[in-house]
Amino acid sequence: MQDAQRTALERFLAERSGARAVRIDDARLLSGGAIQENWLLKATVTGGAHDGVLECVLRADAPSGVSVSHSRAREFALLQEALRVGVTVPEPLWLGDTAVFGRDFFVMRKARGTAAAHRLMKEPGLGGDRERLTERIGEEMARLHTLRPPSERLSFLPPPVRSPALKGVEEFRAFLDGHHTPFPALEWGIRWLELHAPRTREWVLAHRDFRTGNYMVDEAGLTAVLDWEFAAWSDPLEDLGWFCARCWRFGQFDKEAGGIGSREALFRGYERVSGLRLEREAVFYWEVYAHVRWAVIALQQGERHVSGQEPSLELALTAHIVPELELELLRMTGVGNA
Repeated sequence: MQDAQRTALERFLAERSGARAVRIDDARLLSGGAIQENWLLKATVTGGAHDGVLECVLRADAPSGVSVSHSRAREFALLQEALRVGVTVPEPLWLGDTAVFGRDFFVMRKARGTAAAHRLMKEPGLGGDRERLTERIGEEMARLHTLRPPSERLSFLPPPVRSPALKGVEEFRAFLDGHHTPFPALEWGIRWLELHAPRTREWVLAHRDFRTGNYMVDEAGLTAVLDWEFAAWSDPLEDLGWFCARCWRFGQFDKEAGGIGSREALFRGYERVSGLRLEREAVFYWEVYAHVRWAVIALQQGERHVSGQEPSLELALTAHIVPELELELLRMTGVGNA
């Protein structure tokens, strides 16, 4: 972080927190967050409601992004709404703009633990009892899904006027039509999605990136749900399908819910809070959808590197997972399911 940014941030934090002074003792760029940029800040606050040591995270626009990602102002509003209905999220503190940091940003309170998926896969003590953690995630999804359109606070979200599944089909196809490389297996998957699109009976606020790696845990369990930049009105099963998709199990394929637990635990938690009975077989469609959508996002991430907008080994490597996703798509949509 540059000295001018640090000084401007100290003034901003003092003004918004009502403190006499704020000194940033440590500012560290966090790993992860392939689309946005996250800074861990440790500050000494003198006076005001936050007097003492304040640990928080500044979330800023990255030098480039993907088109469907929300602005930081919108993500801040989504966090506020999620918190209001009882979802476990980092407390949103203050919204800032380019005049302070050079890019739009917001500040949220630091949550305990880690979101690193590779650690969850290798350290069984993280997250506490894994079946209970999986149930808890189902509960969190159900609380989020109590948010329904219309919502004045979320009026920036496009209104739900058509099938979310077919809307996705249209967007995926438009992207591939404009891409310089053909992807016939993805085209096959998109056609399958079009032919099997379900009717959405109720619209809810879906996180749309609720997966292992986007929630934090400590030794006792879940501490925060992160990364709200893709949230939208959608079918409630989209979140459940995304969480169960094989591509988000990080090699723990027998643990069908996020690589950490059983589907039944996830569904049990969801049903307990929502009071609804889930149609298990209907989630399969959204798992296929997850593979197509993730492949399209991976291609977009790769283009951020190839275009020169944001040279990054991580972004370049992300595009190389597409063949694996295509293979899984063909397996899922083979003769038995076509």
